[in-house]
Amino acid sequence: MNSYIKLKKKIQSKNIKIGVIGLGYVGLPLSLTISERGYKVYGFDKDINKINSLYKFKSYIKHVSSLRIKKLIKKKLFIPIGQFNFLKSIDIIILCVPTPLTKNKKPDLTYIKNSVDLVFKYFKPGKKIILESTTYPGTCKDLIIDKLKKQKLTEGIDYYLSYSPEREDPGNKKFQTIDIPKVIGASNNKSKILGELFYGSVFKKIIPVKNLETAEATKIYENIFRAINIALVNELKFGLKKLNIDIWDVIKASSTKPFGFMPFYPGPGLGGHCIPIDPIYLSWKCKKVGYDCKFISLAEKINSSVPDKIINEILNFKKSKKKFKILLIGLAYKKNIDDYRESPSLYILNKLIRKKVKVDFHDNFIKNITENRHYPKLTNMKSRKLDYKNLKKYNLVVLLTDHDYINYNLLKKYSKKIIDTRGRLNGKNVIKM
Repeated sequence: MNSYIKLKKKIQSKNIKIGVIGLGYVGLPLSLTISERGYKVYGFDKDINKINSLYKFKSYIKHVSSLRIKKLIKKKLFIPIGQFNFLKSIDIIILCVPTPLTKNKKPDLTYIKNSVDLVFKYFKPGKKIILESTTYPGTCKDLIIDKLKKQKLTEGIDYYLSYSPEREDPGNKKFQTIDIPKVIGASNNKSKILGELFYGSVFKKIIPVKNLETAEATKIYENIFRAINIALVNELKFGLKKLNIDIWDVIKASSTKPFGFMPFYPGPGLGGHCIPIDPIYLSWKCKKVGYDCKFISLAEKINSSVPDKIINEILNFKKSKKKFKILLIGLAYKKNIDDYRESPSLYILNKLIRKKVKVDFHDNFIKNITENRHYPKLTNMKSRKLDYKNLKKYNLVVLLTDHDYINYNLLKKYSKKIIDTRGRLNGKNVIKM
């Protein structure tokens, strides 16, 4: 029996071992979702603290239930593991590793490259590989297919490859992982059939596309759409302010149009692992083939300038005060989550500290800042309690993330001055930005 027929039968019977490399904001929910469909999933991660937490039935991601983890581990459908040599026995390997930027704002593909090296260190012919990490079109060919050709391994014969972009939205209660239509692409018919058969048995709906590159481009396009529209509203926010027009009033009124309009909202800058990063992956790739994506570059420039505009407003306010202390509210990149990857709040906090400003932060979802490669000086800073006694201590409060748990009446009543970047407050002591 050839490997293709064997894999196909294993998927159909669910008598197959699935391995997910990377148990972060994408890999953990995906592992649990696949396990809940009756597959045995081995979750691989180099971070032994994550593995230990999972075996203690403790979730390290706010929107992922500890009870859900406990149930699946006890049923032996989800097995967290730190020993990568076990990849030898895995039939389908899914890569869910980060794709950040370098300091020079170029794609950092280190995590994908290292994962591919790990997979093929323990490679046996006949495996199915699925890459989920967001990346530029052509990554699968460049980093997997071409590399393995040099080892005389042929895609569609010795292994089967698909690309399926993650579409997680942390904190979104309306759409769980299983509910979000799953885009999937492959470069040959056997890989296509196996990928669609497997993910078709996991997700409510799959969206097959014609090749790997189309699937790779899909996720990036989704986030470029958001980045450009957020840049537009961020630019209009400052332009309309000069005309004494509140952008939030304009958005509210425009949103009543039942066609041809979709609301986007301004803020203190872009955050998260996707929107600030993914567009740059595509513009970098396009430059390689001689095309300049001007919209992407302009949007990145506008969105990147917003945190500095907020910092300048803070420093202008500080000039009139001898003793000056600031409280930043919200470290997460969006409300009601504990994720602060690429958060503009970190940038603002770090820059104020570098300028010798006395500054604290508050965020109930992020009790302290763990090690961060971009801002090492912030490591171990702790969240301050938000109450009327503490609020009175600060000359200025800056609302950066508008979590729902925040008592906005308390905030407005006891803050001397507030800079509101989220449009939640009105009043004489509120500066809207």
